[in-house]
Amino acid sequence: MTPNAFEALPLAAPLQRVLRELNYTTPSPIQAQAIPLLLQGRDLLGCAQTGTGKTAGFALPILNALHERPKQLRPKTCRTLVLAPTRELAAQVGKSFSTYGREVKFRQTLIYGGVGQVPQVNAMRAGVDVLVATPGRLLDLIDQRHVDLSQVEFFVLDEADRMLDMGFLRDVKRIVSLLPARRQSLFFSATLAPNIVELAQS
Repeated sequence: MTPNAFEALPLAAPLQRVLRELNYTTPSPIQAQAIPLLLQGRDLLGCAQTGTGKTAGFALPILNALHERPKQLRPKTCRTLVLAPTRELAAQVGKSFSTYGREVKFRQTLIYGGVGQVPQVNAMRAGVDVLVATPGRLLDLIDQRHVDLSQVEFFVLDEADRMLDMGFLRDVKRIVSLLPARRQSLFFSATLAPNIVELAQS
């Protein structure tokens, strides 16, 4: 068993089973570097282009934690918040969590604009383990008191550079201000421009 193999990573048995079924053997560089650190509960600022497998890099450690530390969910809350710049990306991230977590017991929902909010509000009523959202619709539902971010344990900002290019900086800062101070923060960006580093440090 080589140290740079998925099976060498200390991931729970259900996740290892899924990785074998998917024929995942060797982690990509971002996965090999990120997963061990995230399993230790460390914060991370990762630079990786789209298509390098970064979603598995953050989804696997989060699913591992949800599996090993199940919790009673509170209404309207989420344990994990993944912010994505577009509805398409949010859907891709949600699909990855469903794929990698198919043998793990967890609840997930997606929140984004361009569709009716009623199913999203209903999905949040009992609380979820994983919420993947775009900033605008998320803030709408927070303002309507349908979403409460006070219980977030894992915060992922995906494609941070695209989010800032699209003018979401104010929204992102407001969302971050609503999160608990004690949390694990994961920032992923294709570039590490000064404004990304500054946002991560803040």
